[in-house]
Amino acid sequence: MASPRLSLSARLAYGVGELAGAVPVGLAAFFLLYFLTTVVGLSPALAGGVLLLGRVWDAINDPAIGWLSDRTTSPLGRRYPWMVYGAVPLALCCGLLWWVPPLSSQSGLFTYYALLSLVIYVAFTAVQLPYTALAAELSNDYDERTSLIGFKSAFSIGGSLLGLVLAQVIFAQVAQPRQQYFLLGLISGGIALGAIALCVLGTYRRYWQMEAQRRERTTTSSLSLGSQLRSLWQNAAFRQVLGLYLFAWMGIQVTAAMLPYFVAAWMKLPETHFAQMALTVQGTAMVSIVGWNWLGQHTEKRTIFLMGAPISVFSLLGLVSVQPGQIGWMYGLAAGVGLGLATLYLVPFAMLPDVIDLDELHTGQRREGVYFSAVVFLQKLGLAIALFLSSQVLEWTGLTASAGDQPVAALWAVRLLIGPLPALLVAGSLWFAYRYPISRQKHQEIVLALQARRSQMP
Repeated sequence: MASPRLSLSARLAYGVGELAGAVPVGLAAFFLLYFLTTVVGLSPALAGGVLLLGRVWDAINDPAIGWLSDRTTSPLGRRYPWMVYGAVPLALCCGLLWWVPPLSSQSGLFTYYALLSLVIYVAFTAVQLPYTALAAELSNDYDERTSLIGFKSAFSIGGSLLGLVLAQVIFAQVAQPRQQYFLLGLISGGIALGAIALCVLGTYRRYWQMEAQRRERTTTSSLSLGSQLRSLWQNAAFRQVLGLYLFAWMGIQVTAAMLPYFVAAWMKLPETHFAQMALTVQGTAMVSIVGWNWLGQHTEKRTIFLMGAPISVFSLLGLVSVQPGQIGWMYGLAAGVGLGLATLYLVPFAMLPDVIDLDELHTGQRREGVYFSAVVFLQKLGLAIALFLSSQVLEWTGLTASAGDQPVAALWAVRLLIGPLPALLVAGSLWFAYRYPISRQKHQEIVLALQARRSQMP
């Protein structure tokens, strides 16, 4: 049975929910490593250890929460209880993450942020993973899903922009760095809380329309979490999505983490340029995603990624050539990165619901939570390793907590980490996109096969 068209209000409500992750994650991606080393005073090695511990723990709890949300039964459905009950702890942790405790020792500061990272990532996963899985449950139409993910992507970029604008305003109005970041954390927590409330209220009716159909045609798997994760690897289309997302997102996040060091240490610019550079990247991505989304309605999902990602690759490679004083060239390359980045926001999560349809055809089960959690698991684990190794390189090359002159080796490390290494990772993702097997025609065949199966059910 065909589902009714997804309303504009439901798409907007779903998109708003992305702000709960986009604002806190955007701030962390651009500023957390810099905050821990320069404001808190942790050594780069210990700061990298905090990031690695948090990301590894996050990667571990992702599959567990995805599996549990697939099996959750409650008056609120499978996803909403996790989102609702995780929102308040997430909001509180957002403030505490950017607070500097009255501790003077490196070990004490490391312990505080390490323990906090364990709590905040559980709260974040409890909210964000079930929210992301909703994309596959609000519609079963190929193009409608692309549109829905387009709204999610626009709010994801918009949330990053909002966080950067807030950072720029606060940096200009508040002089003390510790107060700057703590205020940012409090505001981001409030935004996350409000975003989840609006998302649940705006999508609840549509969710239950689709949930009634889902219960008629699928079963809940009795397999253990480990068995389910192993079975996912047998889905060839899923392996391509994993590789695409893992390589590309690792590259972009390493660039984001290096941006403050590049601007301050290499370009010798004031800290307001951190936010302005990030705004250029994200602003270009937000504007261009409209065009990429339109193109996605007329061609294949992998095609727009194969068109967009190379733009980011060449722009990232160009960053290593930027010299102090070449501000216009720096911002021009940032815009190029953003133009290609828009396809990374849009394509992998638009592909994943189609992969889940293929899995349903093979197994008769609907496993959105496990599938989305597996993608996030590998992405976060890879990102944790990449950021940890980056922080170790900065430590080995002698980067200091001072924003002043840095060793030549450290400056070279920053330049290579912000451009060539991420470009290589993004280029690697193109191979996986090229091999992705589910075309528009293939998905239509999958949908027809599922409809034929359902028509035979009693």
